[in-house]
Amino acid sequence: MTDFTVPVGGCDGALIQQLGVMSNRHGLITGATGTGKTVTLQVLAEGFSRLGTPVFAADIKGDLTGISQQGKPHKEIDRRLSLIPLPDYSQRGYPTLCWDIFGESGHPVRTTISELGPLLLGNLLALNETQTGVLYACFAVADDEGMLLLDLKDLRAMLSWVADNAKTLRTTYGNIAPASVGAIQRRLLMLEEQGAEQFFGEPALQITDLMQHDFSGNGVISLLSADRLIQQSPRLYAAFLMWLLSELFEELPEAGDLEAPKLVLFFDEAHLLFKGMPQPLLDKIDQVVRLIRSKGVGVFFVTQNPLDIPEAVAGQLGMKVQHALRAFTPKDQKTIRAVAQGFRTDGSTDISALITQLGVGEALVSCLTEDGSPDFARKTLVKPPESRIGPITEDERSTLLSRSPMKGKYDQSVDRESAYEMLAARAELAAKREAEEELAAQKAKDERRSSRPASRRQSVGEAMLKSAARSVGRSLGSRLIRGILGSLMK
Repeated sequence: MTDFTVPVGGCDGALIQQLGVMSNRHGLITGATGTGKTVTLQVLAEGFSRLGTPVFAADIKGDLTGISQQGKPHKEIDRRLSLIPLPDYSQRGYPTLCWDIFGESGHPVRTTISELGPLLLGNLLALNETQTGVLYACFAVADDEGMLLLDLKDLRAMLSWVADNAKTLRTTYGNIAPASVGAIQRRLLMLEEQGAEQFFGEPALQITDLMQHDFSGNGVISLLSADRLIQQSPRLYAAFLMWLLSELFEELPEAGDLEAPKLVLFFDEAHLLFKGMPQPLLDKIDQVVRLIRSKGVGVFFVTQNPLDIPEAVAGQLGMKVQHALRAFTPKDQKTIRAVAQGFRTDGSTDISALITQLGVGEALVSCLTEDGSPDFARKTLVKPPESRIGPITEDERSTLLSRSPMKGKYDQSVDRESAYEMLAARAELAAKREAEEELAAQKAKDERRSSRPASRRQSVGEAMLKSAARSVGRSLGSRLIRGILGSLMK
């Protein structure tokens, strides 16, 4: 057995350990509320950090921040230490970075609209198939026009421009219905009201900043503050985690099976990732989870019900830590039976009954052996964390942020020239040209008027005088003729 292992807990006086080389085969931590899932996550995160593996974890309740502080003596810790052989146990804190999409409890986390892409954005906005098609067309137009979509105002401006030029764009990008554009714009307003505007922009999060080490070689543990995020915008939480997976898959080189992973991710409240997910996106996540292990990345999903994880994804999860489940209803009992079937057993234990009998801090654990096959499920007492259990104080958080190597890197947003500014410049130029054309047309019209000959139209007075003169003339002429004819007749 390699020395690169993560102690999980004890079973019958023996230490249960997760092999580092198998930790990129992913894992699952499940159990009812209050059964110890968060402590298990904390224990595993500490173990990976000691291996030199950076960790990213979503901190749903704020409880994980205690991992940055030294633990305190407690009678329950003493009890567990008496039952689990842990000769190297020492209470201490671990290197920790705090992140927050809203920029309140940690360093701001941002990405751009272009990096998120139309597929994830469509799921975030809960668009139907037609609206998603329009969104794809909008991204395609932006690419062809050389316009960056960085933040929400860029996307709104591009959508408005596409709608205004729908007739011209139709032959190349298909029909762009104003109703669909309007629906997307309304969804963007709702997203903005949820505070998501701060998530889109620059400087965007660099993946390498989640893969840091301290001076001792310990992997840095990055915690995303997600309590407000879950309450306010659970879809944004899911979109961020899926974006993170995609970015890691695209940016990291192939690594194969390393002695320890390059990075381990813990996704708490994992059911939110898959709730209402369209099949194309589910297929994409299935593919990413399947292939990302070759990049040296391990993914651990944390949720209450194991059936929250789609079967295609669940089949790829090597390590399983099952805390207690309660069988209050026939549906609960059916779930427990289904969960029990996912564990390998030697036949001597009733897994279904054992799952309901587990106490707080106990779990049914199955790790992968050196040949990649699942080990028998064993009832395990989870080892105590070396760091503090529970959240840190605001003063401790302030100290943590002030000493952070990321201090100042993401604090100020940057708004460089992108689609919004480029379209505004186009509109200004078009308005200027239109004004110049109108001015030129008016000038030409005035010139044509000035070049015409003087008008021969008579005034009313002139017409009356000429008419009178013609009348007098006709009268005199008539008398003259009559006089000449009269003299001839004589």
